[in-house]
Amino acid sequence: MAGDAEAGAPTGVPRRRVYAWFSAHRQLVDALLAALLWLIMVAPFVAGFFADSGFLLGGAQTVLYSALVIPLAWRRTAPTPSGIIIIAAYLIQYALQLPILLANTSVFWVVYALAAYGPRWLSYTGLLASLAGAAAAIVSYSFFGVSTSLLPNLADVLTAWLFIGAFLGISWLMGDLARSRQKIVSSLEERAYRLEMERHQERELAAADERNRIAREMHDIVAHSLSVVIAQADGARYVARQNPAVAEQTLKTIATTARESLAEMRRLLGVLRAPEATGTHPLPGLAQIDQLVDELRDSGVAVSTERVGQRRMPLPAGAELAAYRFVQEAFTNVLKHAGPAVAVHVTRAWNGDGLTITVSDDGRGAAADAAGSAQGHGLQGMRERVGLYGGTVTTRVRPGGGFVVSASIPYGED
Repeated sequence: MAGDAEAGAPTGVPRRRVYAWFSAHRQLVDALLAALLWLIMVAPFVAGFFADSGFLLGGAQTVLYSALVIPLAWRRTAPTPSGIIIIAAYLIQYALQLPILLANTSVFWVVYALAAYGPRWLSYTGLLASLAGAAAAIVSYSFFGVSTSLLPNLADVLTAWLFIGAFLGISWLMGDLARSRQKIVSSLEERAYRLEMERHQERELAAADERNRIAREMHDIVAHSLSVVIAQADGARYVARQNPAVAEQTLKTIATTARESLAEMRRLLGVLRAPEATGTHPLPGLAQIDQLVDELRDSGVAVSTERVGQRRMPLPAGAELAAYRFVQEAFTNVLKHAGPAVAVHVTRAWNGDGLTITVSDDGRGAAADAAGSAQGHGLQGMRERVGLYGGTVTTRVRPGGGFVVSASIPYGED
């Protein structure tokens, strides 16, 4: 079977090339066809025209019979004027009672061309005109100079008209089928074009979503890590002279945080280069929130945690990542705006609908936090992430100072 396929492949390629060439050079192909038909149907009789009728009338006959064939060169590119010229030539030939020659068989080409490429009204007009013209020509040429018996001639006329009418009908039907096929092909091409445009738009939207996701990830990683590093560096600068041991531990925390952030950024950027190479590295989730708490505690912030209830079912991996990034952003805002000697409380509460995470602080930067986050990527990024999984984010100022931010994330589909 493979050998047959390989053997048939070379024959298919030239056939497609020939078809492509004919499709790309329709006008040239039609002109060559019309020239060939003229050489077969008109050229052999030209010398007889001039010999029998003289130079003037012979030239007029040559032009008239040529008008039955030459316009076929524009049967596809200009079917209406081409068809009208040929029909007019037939009417002149009938009116002058000129003899029927081989060029008159072009009527079948004309009927086909009008049915396939001409407007609908001209298609039907051409068919009816050809049937009527055939009947008139048969009657005229049959009874001109015929004597006595009428019935045999009527039978012959009817038989001849039915015979020619059958060929005209077949020509028209084939042209109409060609028109229908062309419509189907055009419809399929248009549909393929629309699908290609839709796929292109979907790729563009997917790329935009991916860029937004990576931008959010980068913001969360860089903002949180730099906030921790800045807080640790400020602390180390203050205690470096009085307590070098604490300063050394602080610098160690800075190095660890920077390394972890760099590794996470490399993993994130690696998705753009080789997704398969990063598939074994799980995304952070609820289990890694305790690491964020430890990092914040190492920065000198008093952190307490509380867990309420039991989860009914696991959250989707994306929802867990959203919860992790929510806590990370909340801690970043604490380090930026809450001020010194701040206490943070983190609550993870499971209920019948899902998980609610609340991060509250008693710092002095609540107003600044609310304003800065609303204008930047903070709170807006939180809402976007949590909203992707049907969750909501709420914020409020604590009486007496401080800020509270809460995220509710549902379980999703059962």
